[in-house]
Amino acid sequence: MTALVFPSNLPQSRVLVVGDVMLDRYWHGHAQRISPEAPVPVVSVNETVLCPGGAANVASNVVALGASVHLMGLVGQDAHAEELRRVLQQQQIEATLLETAQPTITKLRVLGQQQQLLRMDFEAPFHFEDSEALCAAYCPALRHVGVVVMSDYAKGSLQSASAFIELARCAQVPVIVDPKGNDFSRYRGAYLLSPNLAEFEAVVGPCADLASRVERGMALIQELDLHALLITLGAEGMLLLSTDAEPLHLPTKARQVFDVTGAGDTVVAVLAATLAAGQSLAMAAQLANIAAGLVVGKLGSASVSLSELRRACQVEHNDLLGIVDQKELLAVVTDARSHGEKVVMTNGCFDLLHAGHVQYLKQARELGDRLIVAVNDDASIRRLKGDARPINALQDRLQLLAALRCVDWVVPFSESTPKDLISAIGPDVLVKGDDYTVSEIAGSEAVLAAGGVVTTLPLRAGCSTTAIVERIQQLEVEKA
Repeated sequence: MTALVFPSNLPQSRVLVVGDVMLDRYWHGHAQRISPEAPVPVVSVNETVLCPGGAANVASNVVALGASVHLMGLVGQDAHAEELRRVLQQQQIEATLLETAQPTITKLRVLGQQQQLLRMDFEAPFHFEDSEALCAAYCPALRHVGVVVMSDYAKGSLQSASAFIELARCAQVPVIVDPKGNDFSRYRGAYLLSPNLAEFEAVVGPCADLASRVERGMALIQELDLHALLITLGAEGMLLLSTDAEPLHLPTKARQVFDVTGAGDTVVAVLAATLAAGQSLAMAAQLANIAAGLVVGKLGSASVSLSELRRACQVEHNDLLGIVDQKELLAVVTDARSHGEKVVMTNGCFDLLHAGHVQYLKQARELGDRLIVAVNDDASIRRLKGDARPINALQDRLQLLAALRCVDWVVPFSESTPKDLISAIGPDVLVKGDDYTVSEIAGSEAVLAAGGVVTTLPLRAGCSTTAIVERIQQLEVEKA
């Protein structure tokens, strides 16, 4: 399996999503009694939520990853279309919605205590000429995107599916299809199809095991001139099949399944954004699998944010902590704050790591949830302490500090003080030893101005790098 390195350029991706757009309406309330009129719960509604649905939910998922998206679809000339446009605008989703004589597809879900009790669909299929008009508008948009997602809910927007795919192929833009129905021939020539297991077996027949899924999937790829299939297997994870790699089975990453609504939209959104960022298909599938595990733990047609996905990848590959550069540090601190974590920061040379350092760092970590240690590089130590220092090179010092349980992130800096780095990070708590006053601590002004705390901690008596060096020198003299 390809080593998973989270793509830092994901926000530079641009994706075109075309298909059946919908307005999802949620009525939330409490259901505490049964109606005297019929054996159904009575829901006392206290909240109404509007969300993009269908292809619009795919676009919402792309935007949540920090990438750019252009959404194209069909709506009616009605109030629901205006509501959908407002929701899309609020999420900063660029949209081309062509008006038709048919109503805007709308789904109403009624929930009591977060349990879905009822769904009502308001829709009528779009006409073929509506799909052709959408295809004509779609052609110029291909010039500005890296990947196309065709989100087919069988409502009629993609009746001209083969034309959409052919236009994209001519423009050399790969097409990912979230398919519907039992006739996949209409998607011939797409780069990738992403059916769930039921949809896949409706086309190729029941598959008794993984081997039969692989065999029939590869035959389908050849038959339809595809590059790949990504079959979502529910609790079994995902299966990626392609023309240029061995089958890749990805076990599920779901920890708790709360609601599978819109999980397929999340999968194709992550696939598209990752491929548009120039990453491999294997990496895109791994990220999509992790994202699917996150989104099924949420209620409704939810999405996964860039910080959530990045953090989940770091946890997955035991890369959440350790040595980072300043750019990586800004990203992980942003993720930590999005999870409500309190960030503590300190700095120093830490040339010869000793018990006093360890005690000090443990006390600093107790002031918050995460501890950053900024470390002077070798050149800055020489400027401060002379050519005889440091005794240990930067990488050795970083590795020793990163190995401490109380330290979350270690970052080097080259300036004489980390004032600029501290200002950029903006820790909640800035710490130094009590041989400094608060006013003497580099970066204290910026932290205090931002509402943070600057404090000092007592140093362990008799423990210092200088004292250790002097004792070693004295022993050498005595031996001589």
